[in-house]
Amino acid sequence: MNFTEIANTRQSCRSYDAARAVEQEKLDAILASARLAPSACNAQPYHITVCRGDAAKAAAKAVQGMGMNKFASDCPVMLVISEAAYNATAALGAKVKDNDYRSIDIGIMTAYLTAEATAQGLSTCILGWLDDKELRKICGIDEKVRLVVSLGYAKADDKLRQKKRKDMEELVKTVED
Repeated sequence: MNFTEIANTRQSCRSYDAARAVEQEKLDAILASARLAPSACNAQPYHITVCRGDAAKAAAKAVQGMGMNKFASDCPVMLVISEAAYNATAALGAKVKDNDYRSIDIGIMTAYLTAEATAQGLSTCILGWLDDKELRKICGIDEKVRLVVSLGYAKADDKLRQKKRKDMEELVKTVED
């Protein structure tokens, strides 16, 4: 699958096959791709906590406040993405430029992670509705949780939806000298 095929195929899954486990070798490939994602000054200011079994069920509950993300209960793997410290160069750049690069770096890494999951035949959903305090407790982490990515196999009847995106003219502007 080339990148355009991945981009056309990847969608937010909200219908997981609870009976189908994620193979360790596929999870390893996904995490290896996430590790290769570029980041400001190669700081990689994030950490991924893999939740499986009862930990995945607890993490699913922590993203279901106010009736949200009910589908997460059927997801066999929850990837909790938290902030980590910058390296010295990235910390200096963030201060000088008044820009917290961690959110950018976390977004890039998450894109790599979800693209590789799609290439591996798995489905994902990026979740920002979460209980930070509860996830920190479940995962035994001190840093702020920024995202949770649900990971698993979509149910057989979960069909590819048509992508609704802005027109290219609305999205892109070209400036030339």
